Amino acid sequence: MSKTVSLRGKVVVITGGARGIGLATAISLAKLGAKIAIGDIDEKTVKESGTEQDFDHYGRLDVTDAQSFGTFLDDVERELGPIDVLINNAGIMPTGRLVDESDQITRRILDINVYGVILGSKLALSRMLPRRNGHIINIASLAGETHIPGLATYNASKHAVLGFTDTLREEYRGSGVAVSSVLPTLTNTELGSGVAAPKGLPAAEPEDIAAAVVRLIAKPKAKARVTRAAGAMSVFVNLLPQAMGDALGRSMGSAQTFLDDVDADQRKAYEDRVRHS
Repeated sequence: MSKTVSLRGKVVVITGGARGIGLATAISLAKLGAKIAIGDIDEKTVKESGTEQDFDHYGRLDVTDAQSFGTFLDDVERELGPIDVLINNAGIMPTGRLVDESDQITRRILDINVYGVILGSKLALSRMLPRRNGHIINIASLAGETHIPGLATYNASKHAVLGFTDTLREEYRGSGVAVSSVLPTLTNTELGSGVAAPKGLPAAEPEDIAAAVVRLIAKPKAKARVTRAAGAMSVFVNLLPQAMGDALGRSMGSAQTFLDDVDADQRKAYEDRVRHS
């Protein structure tokens, strides 16, 4: 579909756009003619990515700060025009047992992954509703439909994003503003570094998520699960009795994937950055 879809002139804002899924999505949309604005808490990297890709707007964005978020969107609209699509992509995924998770990290996960999505959606709605036009796409996770040891707070955050997004979709049905969620499986980005994909379900590439976003913008729907195989497995497991679903997850390695099986050396750079930046 990406070869035939034209997004020429659409103004798209992507949070967490300096790297990973956010950057891959920005590149894909730019190739289809969209005007791209990326924001990221990492000011140095967002400037590097924005400059290298020649995006229309880029800069520092703290999704947990209402003034930062509001000012960023104001600047985009002043320079590029009304925002057509907001992609709430910013998120972090520290791993480990809950008992070892500091209160600071717990709050940080919830602030970025949940409050940032709620804040961004609220600010976008206030701009889109008067025009009766727009699309909010929230990047959730297949972790939001299941439970994975080692990711308790992250799982909670993605469950929250899915519930929030589904509710907005109904709350603003008929308003002209579409609301969708994207549910990636483990993806080959820095966020997934040092973690092996479940048995029989290869990790996705960031370009796979980007392609799903393109399809959603072209033809809005409630959810897009990526990959199809991982999405089908998630739906299937949720149809099983709980004990059977849990046993199937364990047989695929879920009990240890984000705990004892993590390659701490490979993951160290990411964990240090999201815990201390």
